Amino acid sequence: MAEATATSKTFAEKQAERMARLKSLHTQRNEARVSNHQEVVAENERKQLPNNWESRKRQAEWLTDDLNARTAAEAKGLDYNRVKMLSVSAAEAERMDKLKARKKNIDPGFSDYEAQTARQYNRLVKNMPPRDLVKYEAQKEKYGAAFYGGPNVVLQGLHKDTPGAIDNMVKDLEGQIAKRKKFSRRRTHNDDADIDYINEKNARFNKKLDRFYGEHTVEIKQNLERGTAI
Repeated sequence: MAEATATSKTFAEKQAERMARLKSLHTQRNEARVSNHQEVVAENERKQLPNNWESRKRQAEWLTDDLNARTAAEAKGLDYNRVKMLSVSAAEAERMDKLKARKKNIDPGFSDYEAQTARQYNRLVKNMPPRDLVKYEAQKEKYGAAFYGGPNVVLQGLHKDTPGAIDNMVKDLEGQIAKRKKFSRRRTHNDDADIDYINEKNARFNKKLDRFYGEHTVEIKQNLERGTAI
């Protein structure tokens, strides 16, 4: 009888352990299901964000940290710009200077003829500001939308150019012509120069070699030309 009781207790304990394990596995499965659902929701939210969200977030965090550091430096009576430069290496400072210099040059170069024409027009308008602002505003109010010369506007007869305006236009055109004469990408050919190349590509290569090694090889070149090289 005692052995049967011991055996039954052992079976009951094993059953209780199995039930506890089953309950633990069931709990872990529910936790994994909830975690997976949260990850799916988070991934869906990330997909709906803009493509540059991460960079914008980093920039916002940097601006917040920079503002906090600036406020702390001003509270201590320090110059924040000098404090910030103390933690910047020389290489980083040089890189920042180059980046600033690159940003100052806002000329994007040639893209197409339409953009080139628009840039030229804006440059000319910028160099020719109105001399009489009162008359300028009066004409703009008088002509309305026709003042800007849209695609369906006939400018002939709307207003008469003054001799001073014509002189300014002529002066600007003469300046453009003089500027074009100074700039030319065509390289003049020197007929008296020695011909030591077989084509244009070889001539450019020889010029590059001469620029870097010419002073070291001038004697060797002279000996080869005289036929006295050893």
